[in-house]
Amino acid sequence: MSIAVAAVSGQPGLYTPSMRRRVIAGTTIGNALEFFDFTVFTFLMLVIGPLFFPAASGYGQLLLTTATFGVGFLMRPVGGMLIGSYADRHGRRAAMTLTLWLMGLGCGLIALAPTYAQMGIAGPVIMVLARLIQGFAAGGEVGASTTLLVEHAPPSRRGFYSSWQFGSQSLGVMLGALVVALLTAALTPEQMKDWGWRVPFVIGILTVPVGAYIRRNLEETLEPQPAPGAARARSDHQPLRRVLAGHKGAVAKGILLVIGGMVCAQIIGFYMPAYANKELGLPATSTLSASVVLGAIGFVAAPFVGLLADRVGRKRVIFWSRAATVAALLPCFQWLVSAPSSARLMTVIALLAILLALQTAPVITMLPELFPKAVRTTGMSVVYGLGISVFGGFAQFFVTWLLHVTRNPMAPAWYLMVTVTLSTVVLFWIQDRTGHDIDNQEA
Repeated sequence: MSIAVAAVSGQPGLYTPSMRRRVIAGTTIGNALEFFDFTVFTFLMLVIGPLFFPAASGYGQLLLTTATFGVGFLMRPVGGMLIGSYADRHGRRAAMTLTLWLMGLGCGLIALAPTYAQMGIAGPVIMVLARLIQGFAAGGEVGASTTLLVEHAPPSRRGFYSSWQFGSQSLGVMLGALVVALLTAALTPEQMKDWGWRVPFVIGILTVPVGAYIRRNLEETLEPQPAPGAARARSDHQPLRRVLAGHKGAVAKGILLVIGGMVCAQIIGFYMPAYANKELGLPATSTLSASVVLGAIGFVAAPFVGLLADRVGRKRVIFWSRAATVAALLPCFQWLVSAPSSARLMTVIALLAILLALQTAPVITMLPELFPKAVRTTGMSVVYGLGISVFGGFAQFFVTWLLHVTRNPMAPAWYLMVTVTLSTVVLFWIQDRTGHDIDNQEA
């Protein structure tokens, strides 16, 4: 049997080092491009809000814009279920190419969306539609790309390989914040309002063909489907039905596990620019620079965290990093709020970014390990999509509302502490499969 055939037949021991490096590079680059497209919206909320919701107050604009950001997360479970099922039927590579083109379509709609002044309510409607498409694509992307990484990895290095999923997300955040920061510094407020805010989405469109070309040449890990005569076997291969019917416990535990990290990522990574600017009065350029720092730390730290999780176990790294996160949140926010400055913001973001990487990279590894290979992408996609859709996607909305109601700048810290604590308890009911063979589980 040739190496190429062995790769397709799902025998990870026969993947060559060059194949594995290519999968890491292809997945990382493509995933970073998708998360760049998905996340630049949040860095431009303060510009987009007045253009698409001019009748609302400043608070109302921010609330409506964060809600528009959040609707993208409502489609993540749907995208996860449908694209995950597609990946378990037709291959991880095909699903990853599909999500990339869908993300490009969403970017195109945002880049061309007319403002409220130009076409009235049609502008906000197009913006919401674009976010729904992007959310659908992102929901399928994470499951397919993580599964491909895990299935290419030797059992002793699954944490390292899957850590590139989180690393690539961080890279996308870093690039998104960097592009918006450069535009903010180079253009006048009027230019940003007139056309500058559209530039990152145009960049997103142009990068899609590059990512699609890279992914087209990745090695598939899903075994070939049964021969055409095996009608019963084909009819039985309904990944979504099998996940919901036979793996409900794994789905429930996975959702609870993922909530803590997703809320931290949304608040620390995406909400902090608006929070520091609106609540603390820091300039937009410094808050965007903080997001660049967060993304850079996540990208650099992720593979080292993956190696650590492979060495000492996923659960141990997750538990202690989350305990440290809960202990650090209140002092960090109190220190920042007491005397807001760019230096303090950078310090807080850097510390929380390290803790975020420590807890998130091992979680992303544990999710596909919960499910057998035949339904792995669907299972992980369902868990990730449902876990992030409400608690993660609407975290910014909830915190904006809490800040308005309580008038307490510490509201984000309290919200994070509660969700991280609740999400950590489920660790006691999850088996740590570090170093174990995960392809012999019953489907």
